Amino acid sequence: MGSTTGQILSFTTGALSSNRWGKYGRFAAFFIESRRHPPVATASAPVVLGFLTPFTHGALNALFDVQQMIDEVQSTKLPNGIVVLTEHMPGLRSVTAGIWVRRGSRHETAELNGICHFIEHAVFKGTRRRTARDIAVETDRLGGHLDAYTTHEMTGFTTKVADVALPQAIDLLADLVAHPRFEQEDLAREQKVILEEMKMVEDTPDELLGELFNAAYFPNQPLGRPIEGTKATVPTFDHKLTLAFHAREFSYNNLVVAAAGNVHHARLVELVGAAFDGCESGAGVRPYPLDGSRPRPAAPILIEQKGELEQAHLVIATPWPDALNEDRYAASLLASVIGGGTSSRLWQEVREERGLAYSVGAAGSAFSDVGVFNIYAGTSPEQLDEVLELSLKELRKVVREPVSQEELRIAKDQAISSILLGLESSSARAGTLARQEIIHGRRISPNEVIEKIRTITLEQLQEIARTYFNSETIALGVLGNLNGFKVDRSRLAI
Repeated sequence: MGSTTGQILSFTTGALSSNRWGKYGRFAAFFIESRRHPPVATASAPVVLGFLTPFTHGALNALFDVQQMIDEVQSTKLPNGIVVLTEHMPGLRSVTAGIWVRRGSRHETAELNGICHFIEHAVFKGTRRRTARDIAVETDRLGGHLDAYTTHEMTGFTTKVADVALPQAIDLLADLVAHPRFEQEDLAREQKVILEEMKMVEDTPDELLGELFNAAYFPNQPLGRPIEGTKATVPTFDHKLTLAFHAREFSYNNLVVAAAGNVHHARLVELVGAAFDGCESGAGVRPYPLDGSRPRPAAPILIEQKGELEQAHLVIATPWPDALNEDRYAASLLASVIGGGTSSRLWQEVREERGLAYSVGAAGSAFSDVGVFNIYAGTSPEQLDEVLELSLKELRKVVREPVSQEELRIAKDQAISSILLGLESSSARAGTLARQEIIHGRRISPNEVIEKIRTITLEQLQEIARTYFNSETIALGVLGNLNGFKVDRSRLAI
């Protein structure tokens, strides 16, 4: 497993989008990590928070007023339960296509923790019609852009190909998802690979803090468990157990096929119908019902000593609107003002004015039924107290005082610009189609999202702050060579 990607609430998707924070640091979304196979080095969806718009507010509004975007999205639900979505993008000679499964690590029992991620790996070891080498050769022949990832709420397999290669791409993706062999010898090798991935997380301080803090924030709940599983669970995933889970949970009713680019809807429906025709995997099998209870966030103060680290890593978290909450638009703008870019309050105060951190910022994470706001910073242990106080000061400030009109304008321009730029990516559009279907069950067009952003007021941002930033629910996590660092709850008072 080559990299870890955070996910934040995306204006474009209305749900989740992958985001590598680049020069802003990797503070985004401890709570919705995804595990990818094979390794990737760049983001596959538009960055919403952390892009600095080159437009003035008036120019951006004028641009949007002149040209409304044409939404060429079509949807079909096949008789076997598979949902097929397309978005035609004129002028392209490429297509991004993928198969998404409505299952992730939160849909696993404690005993099966990590099995969705394990299956995401194991399908590449061979299918009924292809060996592992066949898959690798065909992937390279199609352009080498095959990717897979697991999040808490879904598992995805995607590829980007030339438009003429779409039939081969769909056949390959369908074979991976529907016909994996799961040979015991292959599974044993892949278990070792994933155990090495766990060691890599332990050697990466921000990821390690994310997993430790996540477990404390959602104690004894699926959202608190690591996506990759544990050293106790992964070795138990043998042929029988893996095959049974795959047949049950990767059923047709849980599959969404989406494509964007130079793709015609009727043709994709035809290809998907042919690729899954007669497949035994999941045919006629209803998935197990999910636990309908809402997650119950705690408010931990987690202090973890790790003496070999040069930096202390800090995360502050509070509850936040979930991906279905209409307040998510105002909440994302507020997170942007606090720590979403180089003009944000935290970046300016902590990094530019005082030079206390290289990586610092804030973001909101959104699941379908719960959200989390977090501030992250990495700093020298002797500066930890100061960075903590500066971060808390900004939370207290937005509760007591509205943000400025100029800050709101910057956040809106930033968000709208990011949406418009993201529309150039077929990968972003295909991912958006799938995630909106899985999380919302409907299409949310860029026009709709932009209009919602434009109507957000200063009062709405302050109401979000007053609702979600409070002393009883604020949580703290710190990892590093802490030299006896301690915090009691009174210090976290908002």
